[in-house]
Order: sequence, then C-alpha cells, then structure tokens
Amino acid sequence: MKIANETKVGILAIVAIAILIVGYSFLKGNDVFSSDYTFYAIYDRVDGLTESKPVLVNGYQIGRVSHMQLQADGQIRTEFKVKRSYAIPANTVARLASTDLLGGKAIVFELGDSPQYAVDGQELDAGIQRNIMEQVEPIQRKAENIAAVLDSVLNSINNTIDKDFQRDFSRSINSIANSLQNLEGITSQLDGMVVSERTRISSIIGNVESITANFKSNNERIGHVLANLDSITDQVAKANFAQTINSANKAMADFQSITDRINQGQGSIGMLLSDEQLYNNLNQASQNLEELIADMKARPGRYVHFSVFGRRND
Repeated sequence: MKIANETKVGILAIVAIAILIVGYSFLKGNDVFSSDYTFYAIYDRVDGLTESKPVLVNGYQIGRVSHMQLQADGQIRTEFKVKRSYAIPANTVARLASTDLLGGKAIVFELGDSPQYAVDGQELDAGIQRNIMEQVEPIQRKAENIAAVLDSVLNSINNTIDKDFQRDFSRSINSIANSLQNLEGITSQLDGMVVSERTRISSIIGNVESITANFKSNNERIGHVLANLDSITDQVAKANFAQTINSANKAMADFQSITDRINQGQGSIGMLLSDEQLYNNLNQASQNLEELIADMKARPGRYVHFSVFGRRND
C-alpha cells in the first residue's frame, strides 16, 4: 500500500508539533512522563518569582513552580509541582526567598514537624523572606543620617577654623616639633652620658653583684636571724596578757569600791568628807587654835613664867 505524500507530510507535522510541545514543556522544567504532587500557596507579592523556578529544601531541589495566577483581591496563587518520592509534612511553610545577590527567587520549603503529610492539591502556609535590599535598607538609612551629621560637623568645623585658629594650630604644631627635637637632644645627651660613665656604671653593677653574693654567702646566718625573730614574736604572742588584763580589771574594781564607800560616808575618809558636824568642829578647833597662837604672840607672859623669886600673881 502506497502512502500519499500529503499523508506523510501530515504525520511528520503532527510528530514535529508533539516534539515541540514536549520539548518546550521539558525546557520549562515539566516532566511530561511522570506525575507529581501539586501544592498551592497564596502570596501578597512575588517579587520576581516566575514559573519553572525551583522548590528547595535546605538548598536541594525537590520540585518547581508550575503556575502563577493573579487573584481578584490582588494576591497571587502559586502552584508547585513536587516529586512524589518526597513526603511533605502538613504544616510546612512555602517561603519565597532570595537565592543570590542578584535577586534570584525560589520557593524554600521549611519542613514542619507534623506527623501528617500534605495531600495532593493541599494549600500550604505561605511566607516571604526579606530580601537583601530590605535587610540593608535600615543600615542605609542610618548611614545617611550619620553622613548628614558628619556633614553638619564638618561645616561647623569649617566655620570655626578661621585664620587665628589656623595660626594657633600652626604654632602648636611647631611647639610639638620643638619638643620632639628637645627630646631627641636629651636622648643624645643620655647616650653620651652612658658612654662616658660606662666605667662607673660597670662599677655600680659590680657592687650590686657583690652585695647579692654576700647575701647568698650569708644566707644561713640571715635564716638564723629570721628564726630568732620568729621565736621572739612567738614568745610575745604567747605572753599571758589575759592575766595581766584581769589583774588590772580587779584593781580598777577595788578602786571603784573604795570610792563608792567614800561617797557613801563609810570609813574615816568618808566620814571626814560627808559629816558636816565633824567639819564644823574641825573648823572651830582650827579657829580656836589660831586665836590661841595670836594671844600667845601678843601676851606671852600669860603662858610662860620664869622668875628667880617665884611666881607673881597678876
């Protein structure tokens, strides 16, 4: 049976179209010869996500973005194709994330801990990871604020630095240079002094070595001296200070008892200090004695008689 040329051309055209469709689908990442799980997620924005972008778990591709559709409320419903060999927990989050510094996008599955797995056609929780520019934006704003402050400070400095300030600043720099030059001269003098006094320095070092040698040779005697000093301090520490303090306390108590008895009028001293009648008698006796002495001085003849012929009556 002979096939017409028109039939051959038609068959070839159909095969070519089929190959074209399959190749296009394959280039988009669709495997037309295998069946995959289909999952969905709804995003407020997709920021450059396109179909055939990978679906990743810890950087490993398990699927692809198969379809995206804009909803009436402005949200984007995204469809994923995941190989059936991978089980996805039901509480997995499909997060839109950046994969490189150039802004490449992908869907990253943050696997949940649910014991139940997502079924074909299930809608997963959606999330959006902040891209690098959004993370850098706060730092950029702070840098702009700092730049503005620095600009203001520099303008203030420029306004402050006048000719007088520049002249004073130049003088300060010259003073610092002179100080450094003087310091260099001092160091040079010290170097010269060290060279000229090298013999004396060597002698001093020798004396120090001699002293240390003497200490070393008399180490045993120094040890005996320290031991004797330690013994003396131990003897002083072991002295019966407690008994001495108790004796002093007892003496103070006896003295306090005596003063209490005197204050209470007990004993001769107490009676002498507290008996008013005794005080008056002593005062009267002292007065009579003074009068008697005065009378004896005035008229001694009344008290002393000496006569060869005997006493004469007054």
